[in-house]
Amino acid sequence: MAKDLTWREAIDKVLGAAGTPLHYKEITDKIIASRLRSNLGATPAATVNAQISTSIKHDDASPYVRVDKGTFTLAQRPVMGTSPDKEKLTPTTDASDEDEEQYEIVSSFGMFWRREAIQWVATPQLLGMQQLGAIPVDFNKQLGIYLLYDGREVIYIGRTTDRPLGRRLFEHTSDRMGARWDRFSWFGLRPVKDTGLLGEMPATYDAAKMIPALEAILIEAFEPRQNRKRGDDLSAVEYIQKEDPEIQKRKSKAFVQAVMEKM
Repeated sequence: MAKDLTWREAIDKVLGAAGTPLHYKEITDKIIASRLRSNLGATPAATVNAQISTSIKHDDASPYVRVDKGTFTLAQRPVMGTSPDKEKLTPTTDASDEDEEQYEIVSSFGMFWRREAIQWVATPQLLGMQQLGAIPVDFNKQLGIYLLYDGREVIYIGRTTDRPLGRRLFEHTSDRMGARWDRFSWFGLRPVKDTGLLGEMPATYDAAKMIPALEAILIEAFEPRQNRKRGDDLSAVEYIQKEDPEIQKRKSKAFVQAVMEKM
């Protein structure tokens, strides 16, 4: 088995082979697809973003150039359609501090997760992965807002503050909504660590960042097919659902039992 490249080596290899600048999520996807690394952690896209942004911020000889928010190329490659010597009409802002972190309000989200993929107990496992091969994260204790669906129709919107996401969803399996929903989406505020654990929710938020965060949530929740803007790189913190392993164990046990009964 080939030895893993370092994150920097993998990033350099992907950007070197790319004909155009890439968003850090695209860089991450290509690293995984090319099997340049097998040890991805729980937040590979955030790691790639931090590696590049830290290099740009702290290294005057950084090999990377930021051409747009979250989008990078190699320094020696001319960027098509740009004019570096042209005077800008608007002030230049340093986006590195913002880009080094995950999305600063909505740290993670999941869309149309299946109710049947979860073993429903008082503290269920709500498992998600940022990319295939990444460490699964349990969002049972995530805080934020959630939506319940009957098919694709939103039938309920709730929040998780005093009781976390897993507990609130469990309660909806036996309340008046119990027979009506089959999928759910959620938007979380607690940051996700590379180890797969959830961090503490910030005590305050910058008011200027609230509007794009609210816009991003509305775009994802109500117009995912028509509006592809996705609001300030929110797609980079989407998690795909992973079925609770206990469900597969239960299915296997039922299958073996059925076979034994027929013998």
